[in-house]
Amino acid sequence: MKKSHQQAITNSLTQLNYDAYLTHCRWMKYVLRLAHITGKAGEVPVAAIIVDGEGNLVAEAGNRKYREQDPTAHAEILAIRNACKALDSCYLNNCTLYVTLEPCPMCAGALIQARLSLLVYGADDPKTGAVRTVTNIPDSYYSNHRLQVLSGIQELSCRQQLQKWFNDQRI
Repeated sequence: MKKSHQQAITNSLTQLNYDAYLTHCRWMKYVLRLAHITGKAGEVPVAAIIVDGEGNLVAEAGNRKYREQDPTAHAEILAIRNACKALDSCYLNNCTLYVTLEPCPMCAGALIQARLSLLVYGADDPKTGAVRTVTNIPDSYYSNHRLQVLSGIQELSCRQQLQKWFNDQRI
């Protein structure tokens, strides 16, 4: 991991108050359980949930790309669709999306379009990460919405879950 990226994670975490940090950890553990179920179903074990500003779970989803034969059926996209239906709005202002893996370009764009307040993700994606690792769509000059991002929550658990799943697929 690059030193500057590690420092950014450390700075982000120290800026959180302890209660907020515990809340983020609790939700990320929930997402990890959902990702585990997703992996058992034969999908890449990535899951996402959306929590409203009052701390209520609004939507959840796991990857369904292979099951639905739909390249857009990423966990983030499905969670956004479900949350928009539940809240009867195309905007998710004051909502937080939790996901185990850094979003790809498609999902990062959807997060911007949905106007989520906060993205919390676990593991960086060195191949297609479009939030901090490979590119930075939320902070780019062409982004019409400023998305707050918190990375590294339950990072080790998220990364290990993905690595184990991919190793098991190769056997």
